[in-house]
Amino acid sequence: MNVISLIIVYLAVVNFISFTVMGVDKLKARKRAWRIPEATLFVLAIIGGSVGSIIGMHLFRHKTRHWYFLYGMPAILLIQVLIVVALLSSPIEFMIL
Repeated sequence: MNVISLIIVYLAVVNFISFTVMGVDKLKARKRAWRIPEATLFVLAIIGGSVGSIIGMHLFRHKTRHWYFLYGMPAILLIQVLIVVALLSSPIEFMIL
């Protein structure tokens, strides 16, 4: 398995977990049960699960009234995309094994 495949698998898993955690937190909110901390939701987005978090947020209609989620999650995604574009367009060559 090469590096690109590992990165794709990692991102798929983190985004699936982020999506699932959004759904679980919404379910817990409906049942007025113990909730998943907002910091956890943001950490999952920062470590690569921003797409899953955004999709889960809108699909489950969860945290969409909080401005820091509504604007924060897309901002995290934008920063991640800009970092990838900057790395790919930099003069540094990355070895793909």
